[in-house]
Amino acid sequence: MANIVVTGALGTLGSPLVRKLVEDGHNVYSIDLMHSGRPNYIRADVGDFREISNAFMAIESSLVKQGKGHIDFVYHLAAEFGRINGEMYYNKVWETNVIGTKNILELQKFGLFDKLIFASSSEVYGETEVNPINESSFGNPLVVPHNDYAISKAVNEMQIINHRKRNELPVMTIRLFNAYGPGEHYHPFRSVVCLFCYYALNGLPYNVYEGYHRVFMYVDDLIPTLARCAGLFSDGLTINIGGEEYRSVKEMSDIVLKTIGIDDSKVNYLPLDKHNTVNKRPDITLAKEILKHNPSTTLEEGIPKTIEWMKRVYNI
Repeated sequence: MANIVVTGALGTLGSPLVRKLVEDGHNVYSIDLMHSGRPNYIRADVGDFREISNAFMAIESSLVKQGKGHIDFVYHLAAEFGRINGEMYYNKVWETNVIGTKNILELQKFGLFDKLIFASSSEVYGETEVNPINESSFGNPLVVPHNDYAISKAVNEMQIINHRKRNELPVMTIRLFNAYGPGEHYHPFRSVVCLFCYYALNGLPYNVYEGYHRVFMYVDDLIPTLARCAGLFSDGLTINIGGEEYRSVKEMSDIVLKTIGIDDSKVNYLPLDKHNTVNKRPDITLAKEILKHNPSTTLEEGIPKTIEWMKRVYNI
Protein backbone atom coordinates (compact mmCIF):
# COMPACT_ATOMS: atom_id res chain seq x y z
CA MET A 1 0.00 0.00 0.00
CA ALA A 2 1.30 3.46 -0.93
CA ASN A 3 0.56 6.90 0.47
CA ILE A 4 -0.73 8.91 -2.48
CA VAL A 5 -1.81 12.53 -2.98
CA VAL A 6 -4.02 13.44 -5.95
CA THR A 7 -4.29 17.10 -6.98
CA GLY A 8 -7.36 17.99 -9.01
CA ALA A 9 -9.03 15.19 -7.07
CA LEU A 10 -12.61 16.39 -7.61
CA GLY A 11 -12.22 16.62 -11.38
CA THR A 12 -13.53 14.43 -14.17
CA LEU A 13 -10.49 12.17 -13.99
CA GLY A 14 -9.31 12.88 -10.47
CA SER A 15 -12.50 11.74 -8.78
CA PRO A 16 -12.67 8.24 -10.33
CA LEU A 17 -8.89 7.91 -9.97
CA VAL A 18 -9.16 8.49 -6.22
CA ARG A 19 -11.91 5.87 -5.98
CA LYS A 20 -9.82 3.35 -7.91
CA LEU A 21 -6.69 3.95 -5.85
CA VAL A 22 -8.67 3.50 -2.64
CA GLU A 23 -10.21 0.29 -4.03
CA ASP A 24 -6.69 -0.93 -4.78
CA GLY A 25 -5.79 -0.50 -1.11
CA HIS A 26 -3.79 2.73 -1.20
CA ASN A 27 -3.94 5.46 1.42
CA VAL A 28 -5.15 8.44 -0.63
CA TYR A 29 -5.33 12.15 0.15
CA SER A 30 -7.22 14.54 -2.13
CA ILE A 31 -6.55 18.18 -2.97
CA ASP A 32 -8.75 20.49 -5.04
CA LEU A 33 -10.21 23.99 -5.06
CA MET A 34 -13.78 23.22 -4.01
CA HIS A 35 -15.09 22.48 -0.54
CA SER A 36 -15.79 18.78 0.02
CA GLY A 37 -16.73 16.39 2.80
CA ARG A 38 -14.67 13.60 1.23
CA PRO A 39 -12.38 11.78 3.69
CA ASN A 40 -8.73 12.84 3.63
CA TYR A 41 -9.57 15.97 1.64
CA ILE A 42 -7.87 19.36 1.83
CA ARG A 43 -8.96 22.44 -0.08
CA ALA A 44 -5.97 24.23 -1.61
CA ASP A 45 -4.95 26.09 -4.77
CA VAL A 46 -1.84 24.60 -6.40
CA GLY A 47 -1.07 28.06 -7.79
CA ASP A 48 -0.77 29.48 -4.27
CA PHE A 49 2.45 28.23 -2.66
CA ARG A 50 1.31 28.98 0.88
CA GLU A 51 -1.90 27.00 0.43
CA ILE A 52 -0.40 24.01 -1.35
CA SER A 53 2.64 23.76 0.93
CA ASN A 54 0.40 23.93 4.01
CA ALA A 55 -1.75 21.16 2.54
CA PHE A 56 1.24 18.90 1.98
CA MET A 57 2.66 19.60 5.43
CA ALA A 58 -0.73 18.76 6.97
CA ILE A 59 -0.81 15.46 5.08
CA GLU A 60 2.76 14.66 6.08
CA SER A 61 1.96 15.43 9.70
CA SER A 62 -1.12 13.20 9.59
CA LEU A 63 0.88 10.31 8.14
CA VAL A 64 3.58 10.67 10.80
CA LYS A 65 1.00 10.72 13.62
CA GLN A 66 -0.60 7.56 12.23
CA GLY A 67 2.75 5.87 11.85
CA LYS A 68 2.19 5.53 8.10
CA GLY A 69 5.44 7.11 6.97
CA HIS A 70 5.84 9.49 4.06
CA ILE A 71 4.01 10.59 0.89
CA ASP A 72 5.14 8.10 -1.74
CA PHE A 73 3.42 9.43 -4.88
CA VAL A 74 1.71 12.57 -6.13
CA TYR A 75 -0.62 12.41 -9.11
CA HIS A 76 -0.62 16.02 -10.32
CA LEU A 77 -3.86 16.36 -12.29
CA ALA A 78 -4.84 19.87 -11.19
CA ALA A 79 -5.00 22.17 -14.20
CA GLU A 80 -7.04 24.76 -16.01
CA PHE A 81 -8.32 22.80 -19.01
CA GLY A 82 -9.47 23.75 -22.47
CA ARG A 83 -8.36 25.48 -25.63
CA ILE A 84 -10.80 28.41 -25.59
CA ASN A 85 -10.60 28.62 -21.81
CA GLY A 86 -6.87 29.13 -22.24
CA GLU A 87 -7.49 32.13 -24.48
CA MET A 88 -10.28 33.74 -22.47
CA TYR A 89 -8.83 33.13 -19.00
CA TYR A 90 -5.14 32.97 -19.81
CA ASN A 91 -4.10 34.40 -16.45
CA LYS A 92 -5.73 31.50 -14.58
CA VAL A 93 -4.23 29.00 -17.03
CA TRP A 94 -0.71 30.27 -16.42
CA GLU A 95 -1.17 30.66 -12.66
CA THR A 96 -2.58 27.17 -12.20
CA ASN A 97 -0.76 25.17 -14.84
CA VAL A 98 2.70 26.75 -14.83
CA ILE A 99 3.07 28.32 -11.38
CA GLY A 100 1.05 25.46 -9.88
CA THR A 101 3.26 22.79 -11.43
CA LYS A 102 6.40 24.67 -10.37
CA ASN A 103 5.02 24.73 -6.82
CA ILE A 104 4.53 20.96 -6.88
CA LEU A 105 8.07 20.46 -8.19
CA GLU A 106 9.40 22.68 -5.41
CA LEU A 107 7.59 20.59 -2.80
CA GLN A 108 9.25 17.49 -4.23
CA LYS A 109 12.62 19.25 -4.08
CA PHE A 110 11.97 20.12 -0.43
CA GLY A 111 11.36 16.43 0.32
CA LEU A 112 7.61 16.51 0.99
CA PHE A 113 6.99 13.56 -1.34
CA ASP A 114 9.00 11.00 -3.29
CA LYS A 115 7.68 10.40 -6.83
CA LEU A 116 5.60 12.55 -9.17
CA ILE A 117 3.18 11.35 -11.85
CA PHE A 118 2.38 14.36 -14.02
CA ALA A 119 -0.70 14.53 -16.24
CA SER A 120 0.25 16.25 -19.47
CA SER A 121 -1.81 16.52 -22.63
CA SER A 122 -1.82 15.52 -26.28
CA GLU A 123 -2.07 19.25 -26.95
CA VAL A 124 1.72 19.57 -26.53
CA TYR A 125 2.21 17.99 -29.97
CA GLY A 126 0.57 20.88 -31.79
CA GLU A 127 -0.02 20.28 -35.49
CA THR A 128 2.23 17.50 -36.68
CA GLU A 129 2.37 15.33 -39.79
CA VAL A 130 3.55 12.38 -37.69
CA ASN A 131 0.71 9.85 -37.65
CA PRO A 132 0.50 8.06 -35.31
CA ILE A 133 2.18 10.40 -32.85
CA ASN A 134 4.90 8.80 -30.75
CA GLU A 135 6.41 10.23 -27.57
CA SER A 136 9.51 11.60 -29.33
CA SER A 137 7.35 13.75 -31.64
CA PHE A 138 7.21 16.52 -29.01
CA GLY A 139 9.86 19.12 -29.81
CA ASN A 140 11.26 17.23 -32.80
CA PRO A 141 11.06 19.39 -34.80
CA LEU A 142 9.88 22.19 -32.53
CA VAL A 143 6.15 22.75 -33.02
CA VAL A 144 4.32 25.69 -31.47
CA PRO A 145 0.91 24.56 -30.15
CA HIS A 146 -2.23 26.40 -31.19
CA ASN A 147 -3.43 27.85 -27.88
CA ASP A 148 -2.34 28.97 -24.43
CA TYR A 149 -3.59 25.82 -22.71
CA ALA A 150 -1.43 23.70 -25.02
CA ILE A 151 1.56 26.01 -24.59
CA SER A 152 1.19 25.85 -20.80
CA LYS A 153 1.33 22.04 -20.87
CA ALA A 154 4.40 22.15 -23.12
CA VAL A 155 6.02 24.53 -20.63
CA ASN A 156 5.14 22.06 -17.85
CA GLU A 157 7.08 19.35 -19.62
CA MET A 158 10.08 21.64 -20.01
CA GLN A 159 9.81 22.52 -16.31
CA ILE A 160 9.94 18.81 -15.51
CA ILE A 161 12.96 18.22 -17.77
CA ASN A 162 14.78 21.04 -16.01
CA HIS A 163 13.65 19.82 -12.57
CA ARG A 164 14.92 16.29 -13.15
CA LYS A 165 18.22 17.59 -14.54
CA ARG A 166 18.84 19.99 -11.67
CA ASN A 167 17.48 17.98 -8.76
CA GLU A 168 17.68 14.35 -9.94
CA LEU A 169 14.19 13.59 -8.62
CA PRO A 170 11.83 10.98 -10.08
CA VAL A 171 9.02 12.14 -12.37
CA MET A 172 6.89 10.19 -14.84
CA THR A 173 4.87 12.10 -17.46
CA ILE A 174 1.66 10.82 -19.04
CA ARG A 175 0.14 12.49 -22.09
CA LEU A 176 -3.62 12.02 -22.18
CA PHE A 177 -5.62 11.90 -25.42
CA ASN A 178 -9.32 12.85 -25.56
CA ALA A 179 -10.81 11.14 -22.54
CA TYR A 180 -14.60 11.30 -22.24
CA GLY A 181 -17.46 9.72 -20.38
CA PRO A 182 -19.71 9.92 -17.30
CA GLY A 183 -18.55 12.32 -14.63
CA GLU A 184 -17.74 15.20 -16.98
CA HIS A 185 -20.15 17.97 -16.06
CA TYR A 186 -20.98 20.51 -18.74
CA HIS A 187 -19.44 23.92 -19.11
CA PRO A 188 -18.51 25.62 -22.40
CA PHE A 189 -14.84 24.60 -22.24
CA ARG A 190 -15.35 20.86 -21.77
CA SER A 191 -14.31 18.05 -24.12
CA VAL A 192 -15.93 17.77 -27.52
CA VAL A 193 -17.90 14.63 -26.62
CA CYS A 194 -19.31 16.26 -23.51
CA LEU A 195 -20.28 19.38 -25.46
CA PHE A 196 -21.96 17.52 -28.31
CA CYS A 197 -23.92 15.27 -25.93
CA TYR A 198 -25.10 18.18 -23.80
CA TYR A 199 -26.06 20.42 -26.70
CA ALA A 200 -27.87 17.65 -28.58
CA LEU A 201 -29.78 16.54 -25.47
CA ASN A 202 -30.95 20.12 -24.93
CA GLY A 203 -31.78 20.86 -28.57
CA LEU A 204 -29.05 23.48 -28.84
CA PRO A 205 -26.98 24.22 -31.96
CA TYR A 206 -23.30 23.27 -32.12
CA ASN A 207 -20.42 23.34 -34.60
CA VAL A 208 -18.77 20.34 -36.23
CA TYR A 209 -15.48 20.93 -38.03
CA GLU A 210 -15.31 18.58 -41.00
CA GLY A 211 -12.12 16.75 -41.83
CA TYR A 212 -10.97 16.64 -38.20
CA HIS A 213 -10.08 13.27 -36.67
CA ARG A 214 -9.41 12.10 -33.12
CA VAL A 215 -8.82 8.96 -31.10
CA PHE A 216 -11.39 8.93 -28.30
CA MET A 217 -10.80 7.17 -24.96
CA TYR A 218 -13.62 6.16 -22.61
CA VAL A 219 -12.96 7.10 -18.98
CA ASP A 220 -13.37 3.54 -17.66
CA ASP A 221 -10.58 2.40 -19.98
CA LEU A 222 -8.30 5.17 -18.72
CA ILE A 223 -8.67 5.05 -14.95
CA PRO A 224 -7.24 1.54 -14.35
CA THR A 225 -4.23 2.51 -16.45
CA LEU A 226 -3.72 5.71 -14.44
CA ALA A 227 -3.97 3.76 -11.20
CA ARG A 228 -1.31 1.31 -12.40
CA CYS A 229 1.17 4.15 -12.94
CA ALA A 230 2.10 4.08 -9.25
CA GLY A 231 2.91 0.37 -9.17
CA LEU A 232 4.62 0.52 -12.56
CA PHE A 233 6.32 3.88 -12.06
CA SER A 234 9.32 4.53 -14.32
CA ASP A 235 11.43 7.61 -13.68
CA GLY A 236 11.92 9.81 -16.75
CA LEU A 237 9.31 7.96 -18.80
CA THR A 238 6.94 10.00 -20.96
CA ILE A 239 4.06 7.94 -22.25
CA ASN A 240 0.98 8.45 -24.43
CA ILE A 241 -2.30 7.16 -23.01
CA GLY A 242 -5.13 7.17 -25.52
CA GLY A 243 -7.62 5.03 -27.33
CA GLU A 244 -7.38 3.11 -30.57
CA GLU A 245 -10.51 4.22 -32.43
CA TYR A 246 -9.44 6.81 -34.97
CA ARG A 247 -12.70 8.50 -35.93
CA SER A 248 -13.75 11.79 -37.49
CA VAL A 249 -15.36 14.41 -35.27
CA LYS A 250 -18.35 14.35 -37.63
CA GLU A 251 -18.70 10.59 -37.19
CA MET A 252 -18.66 11.03 -33.42
CA SER A 253 -21.36 13.70 -33.73
CA ASP A 254 -23.46 11.36 -35.88
CA ILE A 255 -23.30 8.70 -33.14
CA VAL A 256 -24.47 11.25 -30.57
CA LEU A 257 -27.41 12.27 -32.76
CA LYS A 258 -28.34 8.67 -33.55
CA THR A 259 -28.23 7.69 -29.88
CA ILE A 260 -30.55 10.55 -28.90
CA GLY A 261 -32.76 10.01 -31.94
CA ILE A 262 -32.58 13.41 -33.60
CA ASP A 263 -31.39 14.76 -36.95
CA ASP A 264 -28.54 17.18 -37.63
CA SER A 265 -30.69 20.23 -38.37
CA LYS A 266 -29.03 22.17 -35.54
CA VAL A 267 -25.49 21.19 -36.44
CA ASN A 268 -23.35 23.79 -38.20
CA TYR A 269 -20.70 22.17 -40.40
CA LEU A 270 -17.57 24.31 -40.67
CA PRO A 271 -14.20 23.86 -42.40
CA LEU A 272 -11.62 25.15 -39.89
CA ASP A 273 -11.07 25.53 -36.15
CA LYS A 274 -8.15 27.93 -35.76
CA HIS A 275 -7.46 26.90 -32.15
CA ASN A 276 -7.23 23.18 -32.83
CA THR A 277 -5.19 20.53 -34.59
CA VAL A 278 -6.73 18.79 -37.59
CA ASN A 279 -5.76 15.19 -36.88
CA LYS A 280 -4.53 13.62 -33.66
CA ARG A 281 -3.71 9.92 -33.36
CA PRO A 282 -1.36 8.58 -30.68
CA ASP A 283 1.04 5.68 -30.77
CA ILE A 284 0.10 3.87 -27.52
CA THR A 285 2.53 0.97 -27.86
CA LEU A 286 4.39 1.94 -24.67
CA ALA A 287 1.16 2.30 -22.69
CA LYS A 288 0.12 -1.19 -23.73
CA GLU A 289 3.50 -2.75 -23.02
CA ILE A 290 4.40 -0.95 -19.81
CA LEU A 291 1.06 0.03 -18.23
CA LYS A 292 -1.08 -2.81 -19.64
CA HIS A 293 -3.40 -0.21 -21.16
CA ASN A 294 -6.42 -1.78 -22.83
CA PRO A 295 -8.77 0.77 -24.46
CA SER A 296 -11.63 -1.49 -25.56
CA THR A 297 -14.77 0.68 -25.34
CA THR A 298 -16.05 1.89 -28.71
CA LEU A 299 -17.85 5.18 -29.28
CA GLU A 300 -20.99 3.17 -30.00
CA GLU A 301 -20.69 1.79 -26.45
CA GLY A 302 -19.30 4.79 -24.59
CA ILE A 303 -21.49 7.58 -25.97
CA PRO A 304 -24.82 5.97 -24.92
CA LYS A 305 -23.43 5.49 -21.40
CA THR A 306 -22.35 9.12 -21.34
CA ILE A 307 -25.75 10.31 -22.55
CA GLU A 308 -27.62 8.19 -19.98
CA TRP A 309 -25.45 9.66 -17.23
CA MET A 310 -26.17 13.20 -18.47
CA LYS A 311 -29.91 12.50 -18.56
CA ARG A 312 -29.82 11.49 -14.90
CA VAL A 313 -27.60 14.36 -13.78
CA TYR A 314 -29.50 17.08 -15.66
CA ASN A 315 -32.96 15.49 -15.35
CA ILE A 316 -33.46 15.46 -19.11
